Amino acid sequence: MPTLDDIARSQTSLTADDLAWLQAVVTDWQIIADLSFSDLVLWMPDAEAKGLWAGAQIRPTTGPTTLLEDVAGTFVPTGRGTQLETALASGRLVPEQEETQPDGTRILVEAIPVRRHRRTIAVIARRSSAAGVRTASTLEKAYFEAAGELGEMIRRGEFPVPGARSDLADSLRVGDGFVRTDARGAVRYASPNAMSAYRRLGLVGDLVGTHLGDVTTRLVDRRPTDRGARGLLTSAEGTEGEVENAAASLLLRVIPLRSGGQRSGSLILLRDVTELRLRERELVSKEATIREIHHRVKNNLQTVAALLRLQGRRMTNPEARAALEEAVRRVGSIALVHETLSQSFSDFVEFDEIADRLLHTVLDVSDGPAGANRVRAERFGSFGLLPGQIATPLAMVLTELIQNATAHAYDESGGTLTIAVNRIRDKIRLRVSDDGMGLPADFDAAGSLGLSIVTTLLEGELGGTLAFEERVGGGTTVAISFTV
Repeated sequence: MPTLDDIARSQTSLTADDLAWLQAVVTDWQIIADLSFSDLVLWMPDAEAKGLWAGAQIRPTTGPTTLLEDVAGTFVPTGRGTQLETALASGRLVPEQEETQPDGTRILVEAIPVRRHRRTIAVIARRSSAAGVRTASTLEKAYFEAAGELGEMIRRGEFPVPGARSDLADSLRVGDGFVRTDARGAVRYASPNAMSAYRRLGLVGDLVGTHLGDVTTRLVDRRPTDRGARGLLTSAEGTEGEVENAAASLLLRVIPLRSGGQRSGSLILLRDVTELRLRERELVSKEATIREIHHRVKNNLQTVAALLRLQGRRMTNPEARAALEEAVRRVGSIALVHETLSQSFSDFVEFDEIADRLLHTVLDVSDGPAGANRVRAERFGSFGLLPGQIATPLAMVLTELIQNATAHAYDESGGTLTIAVNRIRDKIRLRVSDDGMGLPADFDAAGSLGLSIVTTLLEGELGGTLAFEERVGGGTTVAISFTV
């Protein structure tokens, strides 16, 4: 189905400002469709005055539709004396008239001219079913009255109303809760859903006849100097906001209504979002708890690492000291993941930062003061976002491979250690390469504690594969593949 922009630019002579006004109208016309239980079709004059183009359409969410097929993009030639032509030429609203559809069904059609700066730039056809006409209920009468006032505001170029508009405006529907106030702010009608929402807020008695701003202010805040709710509900421009107390939370949208050039009251759409806010608070609390757990785990691991480091300093046996130093690095790599998760608002981490920190931390410790910058580090490619349950074992795998390379691959002249990452969707291929002395003739991965840890983590935790390759030009490459 073509868009309003497409049709307007290719088939009409409307200016950019005219089109922007029509876009604003159709952005907000779901309210009118719902209040009038009618389909709406926007018709724009052809650039050569040969007819009208249907630029947009909307169906009601409160009742059945008369538009069984989409009409946007269709063309109606002039000369038929239709309501649309009359409304476009006169700039006046053409009352409902009965029409018979090709399938034999009868519908009522009203033509509403869309005016901007005293010019009629388009016409809205409001279509409703003519079958089953009956006496309207009180709710329906209130809906129809508000829809009529909004239609008249469109004819006078006063709708959509000025004021800030956010995504909140699109989320509220007439059926969620509807309140109609008069020019003084007194409630003339409140729908059952609106009454239920206000009773949850703490209302005792009826809303009708009360001043909505005063009632809402008393319910949401006992301080008489707080005019937040009152200002929201009595604003002369379209406003949106939320009011709440300890019992409930309500989303509100206020649409000022005008009649005869004077303000005649407001249409207020509202929704009870108490349960949604409770779930959001629970989620925030849960996220905060999870981050606190990661923070405490990180602190505990750092404490363990510090204790191992102190114990290592007391060791006189070089092998025992080296073993404790390796344990410190392994614990530190796990702590680094938990530190990153403690600062994140999700269970995923940017692993590139972790990989770079591990790379430089392990190399700095391995080189020591006397051999600073003996081994240089490079990383190519990106890991992207990884879940915490994958980031932890992968951090340990990297730590072991980096440590193993710095300990066994290089002589005193050092070299370059390269990490190359290739990620395609959920498949990750990782190559850790050194340009050192290569694998010894009697190499056995099972004989190394570090490589045994790598194999266990890779196969058991990551479900991946591991291979050792001789690097062209000298050195060794460890190739790893796994699925996120």
